[in-house]
Amino acid sequence: MGPRSMLKMLLDPMGGIVLTNDGNAILREIEVTHPAAKSMIEISRAQDEEVGDGTKSVVILAGEFLQAAELFIEKDIHPTVIVNAYFQGLEKALKIVNEMSIDVKADDDKEIEKILKSTVATKFVSKWGDFVCKMAIQAVRKVATLKNGHQEIDTKRYAKVEKIPGGTIEECTVLDGVMVNKDLTHPQMRKRIENPRIILLDCPLEYKKGESQTNMELTKEEDFKKALQNEEDEVRKVCNAILAFKPDVVITEKGVSDLAQHFFLKKNVTVLRRLRKTDNNRIARVSGATIVNRPEELQESDVGTNCGLYELRKIGDEFFSYFVKCKDAKACTILLRGATKDVLNEIERNLQDAISVARNIILNPRLVPGGGALEMELSCRLMDYATKEIKGTMQWPFKALASAFEVIPRTLAQNSGTDVVKRLTELREKHSTSAGAFIGIDGNDGKLVDMKVANIYDPTAVKIQTIKTAIEVSVMLLRIDDIVSGIKKEKKEKSKSQMQGAENPEGETVLIYCINLYIVRRCQRWIIKIIHIILNSTN
Repeated sequence: MGPRSMLKMLLDPMGGIVLTNDGNAILREIEVTHPAAKSMIEISRAQDEEVGDGTKSVVILAGEFLQAAELFIEKDIHPTVIVNAYFQGLEKALKIVNEMSIDVKADDDKEIEKILKSTVATKFVSKWGDFVCKMAIQAVRKVATLKNGHQEIDTKRYAKVEKIPGGTIEECTVLDGVMVNKDLTHPQMRKRIENPRIILLDCPLEYKKGESQTNMELTKEEDFKKALQNEEDEVRKVCNAILAFKPDVVITEKGVSDLAQHFFLKKNVTVLRRLRKTDNNRIARVSGATIVNRPEELQESDVGTNCGLYELRKIGDEFFSYFVKCKDAKACTILLRGATKDVLNEIERNLQDAISVARNIILNPRLVPGGGALEMELSCRLMDYATKEIKGTMQWPFKALASAFEVIPRTLAQNSGTDVVKRLTELREKHSTSAGAFIGIDGNDGKLVDMKVANIYDPTAVKIQTIKTAIEVSVMLLRIDDIVSGIKKEKKEKSKSQMQGAENPEGETVLIYCINLYIVRRCQRWIIKIIHIILNSTN
């Protein structure tokens, strides 16, 4: 956590190495059997899917909340009391977060870029922070659309990341269109077409085979020729239906027969085959084409004309088809270049976080201070609220929840290499007055700074999701009083006996001793027999 955060090196089952400080990426690679640990992994995944950032924070907070509750369970305070205190704390914490939120202009790219820098500063790509932030904003702006009066930004579907090893990080770019890793079906087809007419298909351009078992009885030599002719006529009919609209590029998700290639090549039409459904959807979005299932039902409105340039380019050993210079492209491809696959994977993870944050800010343009300032303010205000408003046993779990929020500034101070106790005491003192609400820890040198001056902010949506998820999962685990296994008894007994055998080396020693004794006895008998034979022969 923080700009000086530590990395984890993970070995996957295939022997590959993952170097990252992304919480979700780390937990995704870990294999666990404990049900509570599985819940922690699940909240990290849910956080990543919902808001795309804060995967470390949610796990750290959930762990701290559970650790705070452990003390009270040992002192025989019923979990229901702790749960009620936690839920009350959640309600109060969300009110404080909304009070501290400040509005930001969602249309101002420079404002969003400042906020993204604080997100990227804790990642591997912090050295190229400005460059990555601009790419993230550009990608989000491209895929943003208005649907039923609401803004929709589906970055997972329409902003695809294409990683090509080689080159430098400065060569990364956001294309104003789509790039797919596909070559032409025939080498003589056109490799560059300006303002192409594009037809997208979801059907094979080859003779359709019988779906069930099909028998053909050929009695004469001409019958086989007729069967082949029927196949050829069928393919010709399909191709003529497409060629009637004078396309320049035909793309299908299925196969294309050699005969269909021949017909298209004669009319100077470029063909791509076996595209992924997701890639086809992106091309449809940038070109304005409609994906058609039956070529016979093609209409002029289905032909895409918004693409400015189709070009086949070779990068390294592979060919890539570019659909760029599109009018009002509502999808894009982010081309990443880097030294190795490990570097590219980490850049992609960091970029996805930046894209998610940019998306959250545009959809919900409200921010809260970062650098542990929000968490320390929550801790101080909740502690004060518990002292004044809450009576009885519930006060103690409520105060424990409040102090647990301090884990975030404490971790930031720890990673910056400063005196943790001293910094936290100073920070607590600053937050004791309303003037110090925006004071947090600078993760680089561990000093206390005003987050407004340092421009370190977090999206409100991310913080709300983090606090909600962490407290709700803690409450769910606290309400468990027993674990009932659904594993079959025979499997249990079998594994138990195997474990006992592994734990009892004396059993192995006895077995070896018995085998040795048996061998010695057999050898003795053979030696006695041989001695008898020798004695008889000498007599």
